[in-house]
Amino acid sequence: MSNILIDSGKLIRGIIDFFYPPFRKFMTLQFFRYGATGSANLVFDWVLYFFIYNFVLRKKMLDLGFVTLSSHIAALAIKVPIVLLSGFLLQKYVTFSSSDLNGRVQLFRYSIVFIINLCICYFGLKLLVDGFNIYPSPSNVIISIVTVFVSYFFQKLYTFKTSDTEV
Repeated sequence: MSNILIDSGKLIRGIIDFFYPPFRKFMTLQFFRYGATGSANLVFDWVLYFFIYNFVLRKKMLDLGFVTLSSHIAALAIKVPIVLLSGFLLQKYVTFSSSDLNGRVQLFRYSIVFIINLCICYFGLKLLVDGFNIYPSPSNVIISIVTVFVSYFFQKLYTFKTSDTEV
């Protein structure tokens, strides 16, 4: 299984790297890979949520016996672990493939950064929407930009660090 992931990572890296030259003046190759894989995972997130909400749950409540979840929250709960794993695999095998940390350590650290980003999103939206009365959609864009940079540096320096990691 590991060889399939490694080979897939090399293939995806090759495709992404093909589109890198026009962006060379503006960003590092690693940051470009991070942006490409993160964007792909974001689109996957949106499509997965739509599919789960509309076709799996059919916009109906999910009764688990001990708790009932509304369809939009249930779709979120179902897709989060899938998107967390797909994002982790893309970062591990495409963006930060030279990390010398154990995969379990990376996954644990990736999950911590994921939770930190959820908190930044929550509190950032509360501040911008409720505190500064900025519309939710522009607020979400602003917070997303913040979390992209926060996440990149956490992933580079913590989750997937290498012995020669530099800022």
